Amino acid sequence: MVLQIELTLVSIIQGVALFFLIDNARVVLTTQDIAYWLYIPAGLVVIFVFWSRSILHTLTVVRWPLEFGHNFLYVTCALFEALLFTKLSEPRMWFTLGAIYSAVGWFLFVWDFRLIRARERDSGGPASNRLSAKVRRDQRWNAMLLLPGVFALNLICAFCIHSSPDFFLTRNGHVWLIAIQLLGFAAYLLYSVRFYVDLAPMIAEARAEWRGAATTNRAEFESD
Repeated sequence: MVLQIELTLVSIIQGVALFFLIDNARVVLTTQDIAYWLYIPAGLVVIFVFWSRSILHTLTVVRWPLEFGHNFLYVTCALFEALLFTKLSEPRMWFTLGAIYSAVGWFLFVWDFRLIRARERDSGGPASNRLSAKVRRDQRWNAMLLLPGVFALNLICAFCIHSSPDFFLTRNGHVWLIAIQLLGFAAYLLYSVRFYVDLAPMIAEARAEWRGAATTNRAEFESD
């Protein structure tokens, strides 16, 4: 039940974010100003990253009971994600909102250590322990390095545009900034996909353990 709630929530909020991206991408494309076209694939990769990381969390650490704080932060991320997609042709606001969005995502990764600790407490078994250890290492890398890096990149880009608007806005120097950001997002997406590929066999083994433990607990309850 909890997995269905989680997957439904992720699908809905990313569908809303995609709507804002499509609606604003249509406007950008009709202006025929190619300086802003890179913001469209950058936004699409943002959706890919959010969706893939959400699915990874759902498959590895999301179980009963439902964690309201985790889901509230998902909705908050979706809010700033949608706002971000309304600024495809406003580089200064794009990177400013990007910094806020990445800060919320950073806080989400820190918050989700609670879920990982909960899984470590109730997931007895070698496969579950290996899975939890690998997920914790990835979570630590994200919370201590990757998300702070994304936040800093957006902040630096916003500062550059604010300090030199003539070069970055009038002469379209912001294209270099969005190109760097797009490459960074693509690299992070590739990392997430590779992480899932490595994790997939461990997820299957761990879930077999969870099902076995649930069956045992149910049998003991019925016998009592």
